[in-house]
Amino acid sequence: MPAPSFAYSGVIPILATPFHPDESLDLESLAGMIRFIARLGVDGVTVLGVLGESNRLTDAERERVVRTAVQAAAGLPVIVGASHTGTEATIALSEQAADLGATAVMVAPSAQPVPSDKAVADYYHRIAARIRLPIVLQDHPASTGVHMPVDLLLQLARELPKIACIKAEAVSSPPKIAALKKGLAGIRPLPVLTGLGALYGLFDLERGSDGFNTGFAFPEVLVALVRTHRAGQSDLARKIFTRYLPLMVFEQQPGLAIRKEILRRRGLIASNRVRHPGATIDAAAAEQLQRLLEAIFPDGGLEGPIDPLAGL
Repeated sequence: MPAPSFAYSGVIPILATPFHPDESLDLESLAGMIRFIARLGVDGVTVLGVLGESNRLTDAERERVVRTAVQAAAGLPVIVGASHTGTEATIALSEQAADLGATAVMVAPSAQPVPSDKAVADYYHRIAARIRLPIVLQDHPASTGVHMPVDLLLQLARELPKIACIKAEAVSSPPKIAALKKGLAGIRPLPVLTGLGALYGLFDLERGSDGFNTGFAFPEVLVALVRTHRAGQSDLARKIFTRYLPLMVFEQQPGLAIRKEILRRRGLIASNRVRHPGATIDAAAAEQLQRLLEAIFPDGGLEGPIDPLAGL
């Protein structure tokens, strides 16, 4: 069951998995990135999501990543992506995460040849019955090919107390988040978090999102956005969102190359290598990124916490 000390709200960044130029794991960069992000006021971290290139890691590498993350987090909650096309494999990955000290697992549904809400429900019921950790239910049709209607998500929330949070990443996200929060009001309090690189971040917050579980390379911006929104500072929240939206849009292009390059420029990872068959950033995109960063951060200083409110 969910730990009472963890509300599954606020800002819980999804972390990239750093690799050396030869594509071997760079656990030193991973640990350093977690220690840096922990100082930004985030509420937890997530490893081995889509951004974490989990489908490109071996089982042994997954274990090393989770072990490193939990140690580096030093008590900060760690959510581990445990999604797999097989139910037994998802259960095994979830139990491995529990053994290594994770706080929760993030599980997305597995696509089947014949789509069926009943099959999705059965998948989650089987997993929930056999794992120890709370579940962050990830609704991300872009990566899974599975579309979960609001009624199905509410059914799972009603039937499975082990579900501790819903990560809403089905577009259009603002109305779906609003519908989920309305339906959940008659079931039980359950956080709904925003993903999708925070592309619709402010609009999601306005419709009831409890925060962010996504991989935007400037988590301190999301922290400021959540805090100003919660404080009723709507004008300031809109200024923050408007200022950084071009970077969110540019970063959210398919693949991980741009986000990893930003993390490298911030000094958070040593190499921007994306593991094959993924592609590392090309020269033209790197030049565009440089111009964009110079426009948003004219004084530079990316290798350290930024002040999201500077100049607003």
